[in-house]
Amino acid sequence: MRYTAETVRETVLGIIQQLSPEPERYDPDKDLHLVNDLGFHSLALLELAFAIEDDFDLPPIDEETGRGIQTTEQVLEYVLGQLAAQDQLVTS
Repeated sequence: MRYTAETVRETVLGIIQQLSPEPERYDPDKDLHLVNDLGFHSLALLELAFAIEDDFDLPPIDEETGRGIQTTEQVLEYVLGQLAAQDQLVTS
């Protein structure tokens, strides 16, 4: 399957909002810190990773990469990068 950047953005941010322990603090127009702003804890972060992997059919996120993903924009950048590497991202 091929995705547009806008579709990826909408889907990723929707998943983040849906799984956020504090969804009322979510704002799609801001780059929010997953732990500090949205209340994600270790189990919720794992659920988020699994949901994104499943939704986009991505390989599992390794621990080192996962530790570097701390904000909503970093989640989005990771997914876009993975899809681009798999030639599943439509660029035009």
